Amino acid sequence: MSKYRAAPFASDRLPPGIPFIIANEGAERFSFYGMRAILVVFMTQYLLNSEGTLAVMDEAEARGWFHLFVSAVYLTPLLGALLSDGILGKYRTIILLSIVYCLGHLVLAIDHTRLGLAAGLVLIALGSGGIKPCVSAHVGDQFGHANGHLLSRVFSWFYFAINLGAFLSMLATPWLMVNHGPAYAFGVPGVLMLIATLIFWSGRYRFVHIPPAGMRFVREAMSATGLAALGRLALIYLFVAVFWALFDQTGSAWVLQAQHMDTQLFGFDILPAQIQAANPLLVLLLIPLFSYVVYPAIDRVWRLTELRKISIGMFVTVLAFAIPTWVQVQIDYGGSPTIVWQLLAYLVLTSAEVMVSITCLEFSYTQAPRSMKSFVMAFFMMSISAGNLFTSAVNFFIHNDDGSSRLAGAEYYRFFTLLMLVTACLFVLVARFYKGDIYLQEEMPEAVPGRD
Repeated sequence: MSKYRAAPFASDRLPPGIPFIIANEGAERFSFYGMRAILVVFMTQYLLNSEGTLAVMDEAEARGWFHLFVSAVYLTPLLGALLSDGILGKYRTIILLSIVYCLGHLVLAIDHTRLGLAAGLVLIALGSGGIKPCVSAHVGDQFGHANGHLLSRVFSWFYFAINLGAFLSMLATPWLMVNHGPAYAFGVPGVLMLIATLIFWSGRYRFVHIPPAGMRFVREAMSATGLAALGRLALIYLFVAVFWALFDQTGSAWVLQAQHMDTQLFGFDILPAQIQAANPLLVLLLIPLFSYVVYPAIDRVWRLTELRKISIGMFVTVLAFAIPTWVQVQIDYGGSPTIVWQLLAYLVLTSAEVMVSITCLEFSYTQAPRSMKSFVMAFFMMSISAGNLFTSAVNFFIHNDDGSSRLAGAEYYRFFTLLMLVTACLFVLVARFYKGDIYLQEEMPEAVPGRD
């Protein structure tokens, strides 16, 4: 008999493993977003060749490689899901790939050449990407029907932990890069990933461990129900991919744009890479605002389904990208606009993120058949991969050999703004015809007091 509990109790209380998962997620996100925040700066200012001299990339090349890496991070969840749902189970998959993740940070901290960059990013893509669908599905596995009403709120706190870790790291790692160099800037996120792994391991007896489904997973994935669920969600994710093609440029194009802006804010000189910290800070503020004020207010006059939230978020994204388009016009004609304009864009884009990303995370879990939770989460992650792969392809395509660009300046931003507008309009039409089912884990009787 397994020493771990294999099903949630029929209880209306918060599952006991949730604090360990949320603490793990906060530390892991510090490690990922800390590394991610300085990646473009590292490639354009600190990258070395094998002789130890500078061999940096130009802006378009760095944007291309950045989005190729992010695309890989959100493609490898498919591997993690197959390991989790089919062979190892979520807990063992998370522990195994977290070790790979730590090794990736170690490589980046000690080797600053292109070879070290490539090796470190491959390991991080495998580790970070591989655990993504498992962790979010592991959250949902802790719930049954009796406390299922708490799932939406816990996913919001899960996202809160993600953004708290991201906020702190996006302030810290750019400062470490400037003042102590890449070894410390990449090393500190590695330490946080090790702490995240230890926190998760320490909660092993508190978790519900849903056993891997083995061949049952394959049969369900290939069944009419499984294929229908994947087909319906794949159509939704195709549109959501365009949102991610724009959103993740806050780590590339927006950082490079900030280097040409007046970064004085309230008397402080903000580093261009630190501007990204506005996003997680705003998420911390906007999650409770949307959960307790905005959504209930809208729902009183217009029934606010998950797909309607996503639709609104897509149109808000159009407005968000129109702002840096205007900013780039000012830069292209000799101006140096204040960084406040980019902060405004972050406010609008983060509002869109709350409506699209959090909603899609919960929607994906509830629409996934029970033995396919991680696999469907991986499909959601693949929408992020597809969006970043598209952005990477655009940047490599527009990059000329002489360093110039086929989509220079404001034209680059205008292209993505119009793309998002067309996508949002089409999504409204498609969402009207979506029909799905809700799947939650089966429960077991609640434990007798004093027994595990």
